[in-house]
This record gives sequence, structure tokens and C-alpha cells, in this order.
Amino acid sequence: MFDVIRIPAFKDNYIWLLRQDMRAAVIDPGDASPVLEVLRREKLELSSILITHHHQDHQGGIDGLLACFPSAKVFAPARESVTGTSAPLRGGERIRLAGLDGELRVIAVPGHTLGHLAYYGEGCLFCGDTLFAGGCGRLFEGTPREMAESLVCLAALPDETKVYCAHEYTEANLRFALAVEPGNRALRRRADEVAVLRAKDLPTVPSTLAVEKATNPFLRCREPEVIAAARARGVTENDPVAVFAALREWKNEF
Repeated sequence: MFDVIRIPAFKDNYIWLLRQDMRAAVIDPGDASPVLEVLRREKLELSSILITHHHQDHQGGIDGLLACFPSAKVFAPARESVTGTSAPLRGGERIRLAGLDGELRVIAVPGHTLGHLAYYGEGCLFCGDTLFAGGCGRLFEGTPREMAESLVCLAALPDETKVYCAHEYTEANLRFALAVEPGNRALRRRADEVAVLRAKDLPTVPSTLAVEKATNPFLRCREPEVIAAARARGVTENDPVAVFAALREWKNEF
């Protein structure tokens, strides 16, 4: 079983480092410097780099890491252009990382980008910019249907799954969620808890899928209050994809 270490980067990114004994893997290293600092401090050898999608704040540190650890394997979406890819993936694969016990399942989750991947194993979900705590990613390349189906796929994982997303967006996401579903008591409790954490500059990630399914509007597109909110935005049907599309468009301007 690996340990998961949170490495803050840029304004609000999280890079995730998986550690077991003296070996490590890193997920979405947009910046090499903070990763190298942890590796040096902990005397770890980097064996693997995993990329969820091609955006620069998720892959920008690959060259710097490979300069120090040239034998590290780079797992990345086959459909996207990612620096140094040595193991292209399309989803459906099961991968093992050198020096780390356990297996990661690769899940195709198009929507934010067309080739976006998530990695799931050992009760942990590393989902990049697809599912956020309290929200979901923007649709830069995919369609609402693709993103909605990707979220349904992730929501089917066990409730106790820990959700390691790539940004600290939770507080803003929950403000939007409350606008969508003000009658959700679990959501109100969560918003209060998150406000306390952020006032102390503490992280709100990881979440769990159970929490997300109870409070994240983008996973609740069949709930009556969420449907009513979408109808108030002009949706004329109860179809979950239409509800999702309305919510995502509303969030873009919120």
C-alpha cells in the first residue's frame, strides 16, 4: 500500500506523490521544483510519472523530472500530446508502477479534454480536472454528454473511494452548489466545514465519493431540486445530460 503526499503548486494546483519505501510515483507534475524538493528531502527515487491530460499545469514539470530521473516511465493519454510519453494509455488498462505495490486501473474520462484519464487503485481516485471536490471541470474539448458519462463512470466506484483531484476549488464550487440546491442539508454542513478549513489555509482534498454523491450537483442531476434549478435556467426535460449541460453552463458564468 502506498502513501499519498500532497504537493501544492502554482496558485491552487495539487500534485500527488505516491510513496512506498524509497520509491515514488508522481501524478500531474505541472512544476518539477516542488516535486524534486520532496524527493530530495525524503531521499526517494522517482520511478513513474502519471499524467491525466495535456494541459501545461499538469505536465509542465516532466522535462525537469526526467533530467534528474531519466529512467522514470511516463504514463499519459495516447490521444494527447504529452512530453516524454513512454507508456501511452487509452483507458481500460491496468498498470503496475515500479517499486509500488498494487495496481492502478486506467479510466477514460473525456470531457475536460478528449483524452483525459483517471487512475484508480488502493481505494484512491486520481481524477485530474474531471471531478473536483464539489464540482467538475470545464468542457474545453469534450461534449456535455461525454463529461456527464465520465462522471457517472467515476461515481460508480465504491463510496469510500478517496477523491484526489488536482485543484483546491472546493470553497467556490460549494458556493455554486448551494445556489443549485439550497435545501440540501448535507451540502450546507459541508460548506460550513470547508469554510473553517480554508480560513485556516488547510486543504479540503481528498474528498470521498460518498461525500461527492451527497453534495456535488454535477453528480446529482437526477435529484428533484437540481432538476428544478436546471428548469429555471431553461431546460425543458428531465434528461440528466440536459440538466448537467445547463449546470455546467451556469457554473461557467457564476
